[in-house]
Amino acid sequence: MSLSYLTPEFKVLRDYDKCINCKVCMRQCSFEVHSYDEDLDKMVSNDINCVNCQRCVLLCPTQALTIIKHPQTFKEHANWTYDAIRDIYRQAETGGVLLSSMGNDRPYPVYWDKMVINASQVTNPSIDPLREPMELRVYLGRKPDRIEIEENLNVKTKMPPQLKLETPIMFSAMSYGSISYNAHAALARAAEELGILYNTGEGGLHKDFRKYGKNTIVQVASGRFGVDREYLNTAAAIEIKIGQGAKPGIGGHLPGEKVSEDISATRMIPPGSDAISPAPHHDIYSIEDLAQLIYSLKEATDYQKPVGVKIAAVNNVAAIASGIARAGADYIAIDGFRGGTGAAPKRIRDNVGIPIEFAIAAVDARLRSEGIRHTVSLVAAGSIRNSADIVKAIALGADAVYIATAALIALGCHMCQKCHTGKCNWGIATQDPNLVKRLNPEIGYKRLVNLVQAWSHEIKEMLGGMGINDIESLKGNRLMLRGIGMTQKELDILGILAAGE
Repeated sequence: MSLSYLTPEFKVLRDYDKCINCKVCMRQCSFEVHSYDEDLDKMVSNDINCVNCQRCVLLCPTQALTIIKHPQTFKEHANWTYDAIRDIYRQAETGGVLLSSMGNDRPYPVYWDKMVINASQVTNPSIDPLREPMELRVYLGRKPDRIEIEENLNVKTKMPPQLKLETPIMFSAMSYGSISYNAHAALARAAEELGILYNTGEGGLHKDFRKYGKNTIVQVASGRFGVDREYLNTAAAIEIKIGQGAKPGIGGHLPGEKVSEDISATRMIPPGSDAISPAPHHDIYSIEDLAQLIYSLKEATDYQKPVGVKIAAVNNVAAIASGIARAGADYIAIDGFRGGTGAAPKRIRDNVGIPIEFAIAAVDARLRSEGIRHTVSLVAAGSIRNSADIVKAIALGADAVYIATAALIALGCHMCQKCHTGKCNWGIATQDPNLVKRLNPEIGYKRLVNLVQAWSHEIKEMLGGMGINDIESLKGNRLMLRGIGMTQKELDILGILAAGE
C-alpha cells in the first residue's frame, strides 16, 4: 500500500545545541530511528520507527535526546480511542493478527494496590529483623499427612522430594529463543548465588547451563522441545506447562528466523524451522491423562524430582487446581493475566484470564476446604512488582512467587513491548549477536542478586512489623491484609476484611 495512516507513537526531541553528530544514537538503535543527513550536516530522526526503548537517550554522551509521547493524535472520542483506531489501521494494512509483548497493559484494577498490610503495636510487639532471627526459607513440594518420630528423635516418615528456597522468590519460565543466551546466563548464575531456582521455559536447557542443574526447573511443554532423560535428570524439578497467563488457551510460536544453530541444538529441531507449541498437549485431555504424565516423569527420574504443573489463571482455576493436586503434582504455578510474554496475540493478552490475586486466593481456599492443601505447594506469578506484592501473595495463600518481567527490568528492559520483533536494543529479547553482546551477564547477574536481596530485606522488615518471624506463619494468614476501595464480592473472593474492620 502506498499510504500508511499510522502516525508516530513517540517523538524524538534533539537539542542541536548539545548534539555533536557523534552518531552514537544511530549505531545503537536497531529500529533505525536515527540517521545522519550529510546535506544538512546533522543527525535526524524518523519518529515512526521509535519504540521508546530509551537506549539512545541513556547513551547520548551530551544528553541531547529526549523522547516524548507524540502530540499528534485523533479527535478525542470516549469509544473510538487512539489505540482502537491505530489497531484497525494496522490490521487493514497487514491483514494479520496483532502481536504484542510483555503483560496486559490495559487499565484494569491492580488488586495488590487495593490491599494494605497489618502491623503490630502494643499487644503483639514487632520484631527487629536486624537483631532477631527471621526465617525466609521455604520448601516446595508435597507434604505428608503426618510426621512420625522415632524414639531417638529421628524422622521416621519418608519425605517426598522438596525444593529448598532461601527466599520465597524464583525466576519464572523464559525460554532460550525468547530471551538471549546472556540473559539466561545471568538468571542461572543469580539463582545459584541466591539459593533459589530459575526456570528454563519450554525451549530446552543449553548445554552450558547444565552445571546450574540444582538451581534449575525444566519445563515439559506441548512441543516437548529439548526433552530427554538427561534433561529431566539434570534439573532440580520438572514443570509441565499447561498454560501461560499472557495467552491462556493458545500455544506458542518461535519464528524460524530466530532458530539459530545454537537454539536448534538446544530445542532439538532443525535450524531455521518454526518452533510451534500446540495449544493443548496431545496426550492430555483429562485429569487422568495429566496424572499419567506426572507419574511418567517421576518414574523417569526415579521419584527424586518434584513435578509441578503451570496453569493460567482462568475463571474455574480453583476446581482445575484441585484436580491437579489430586493428579499427583508436587506444586502448582498459577500465572495471572498480567504475566509477561515474548509474543502474544494482543486480543488474547488483553482480554483473557483473571488477576493472580483472585486466583491464588480462590485456589488456596478450595484446597483448604477439601483438606488437601498440604499435598501441593502454590506458586503465584503474573506481575509481581515488588516485595509488598510478594508479602500479599503469600498472605493470600502462595508458598512462593515467580518473577520474570521484574527480573528483565533489572537486566535493563525498558518495557517498549517489542520483544516479538527480535530487535531488543538491550540484548535481552533478541538473538542478534550484535545486540546480545550489549547485555553483560557478569553485570546482569549481580543486578539480579541485588534485586532479590533487597526484596528479601524488605520482606523481613514487613514480617517483623507484623510480629512474625517466619514466612511460613504468613502463608494463608489473610488476617494480615485489609482491602481498600473494593466491593464486598471482591473482599469475599480474596477472603479479607475491609480496612477498619
